[in-house]
Amino acid sequence: MANVSQASKVSLRRITSKTVRNICELTVSDTQRGLVTANAISIAEASFYKNAWFRAIYADDTPVGFIMLHEVPKYGKYDLWRFMIDSKYQHLGYGRRALEMVILRIKENPKANAITLSLVRREGSAEFFYGKFGFEFTGKIEHDQHIMRLSFKK
Repeated sequence: MANVSQASKVSLRRITSKTVRNICELTVSDTQRGLVTANAISIAEASFYKNAWFRAIYADDTPVGFIMLHEVPKYGKYDLWRFMIDSKYQHLGYGRRALEMVILRIKENPKANAITLSLVRREGSAEFFYGKFGFEFTGKIEHDQHIMRLSFKK
């Protein structure tokens, strides 16, 4: 494991031809397999969606995760499509700090009033993690995934 700690600076960086392989090699824990699409697939899919925004998550200079949104800023619509932290770097605060950064970025848009996500509810899912941010289940289920929403108070 690289030399990173909870005190490391977390940043969201564009993925380049020089970094893509490292990002694609990040993996989740065994209990999370099947809950998160592989980063290589996500990056490939993003190239076909003009409204996809994606970044690598770094702790100092070490890649530790990946995040991808579907966003339509002119309508204030934001969906968290993909979010993962490599199994070696979980429970160190990197995911929390990365999601905080994304939420602050979204809130800069005065039209944004929420962010939604979907997840499979089973062992290893991140529903508790998202719940700590204030995400709540909407009661909707799409493709066997439960929809959660974080509303921004205006």
